[in-house]
Amino acid sequence: MPALRTRKEDIPLLVTDLSERLKANQRGHIQLTEAALTVLMRHDWPGNIRELANLIERLAIMYPKGLVDVADLPEKFQRYATTDELLVLEDTDDNNADAELSELTEHLFTMPPADSSRLVQLPAQGIDLKEYLNIMEIDLIRQALEECNGVVAHAAKRLHMRRTTLVEKLRKYELQR
Repeated sequence: MPALRTRKEDIPLLVTDLSERLKANQRGHIQLTEAALTVLMRHDWPGNIRELANLIERLAIMYPKGLVDVADLPEKFQRYATTDELLVLEDTDDNNADAELSELTEHLFTMPPADSSRLVQLPAQGIDLKEYLNIMEIDLIRQALEECNGVVAHAAKRLHMRRTTLVEKLRKYELQR
């Protein structure tokens, strides 16, 4: 099977297929705007279709039954956006991102009324725990770095981890300091 980077014209079909599979398994359903698809087609896809599948699963968790635009894509994909697409990114308000994350958290994890010994309630449709925890970890790392003005040592202390561990996580998630 040829590498995905050599078959970029298949990306829209693959995105549709992956989204339909998630929908069939009741794990969310997303649609990407033309601009978002165009940006994805500019990526080299070193992880091949597995990388694309992981991205679609992540987006389905973050935007269940939603329309995903360029501004909704992870940062590593936004560098492929053109000037017109970047104007859309500039219009995206950080408060909107915070509100969306809060809404997602509230939707997926609510306090069960009957059993107050549980901290969170597993949603009926299930959840990709690894992906959700990654999203939470990224958000907390960003918050710590923001609060510490980008000083990794201080952010690591705030997160109760070693500085080298935080540096590894920054590389893993391709986050900027």
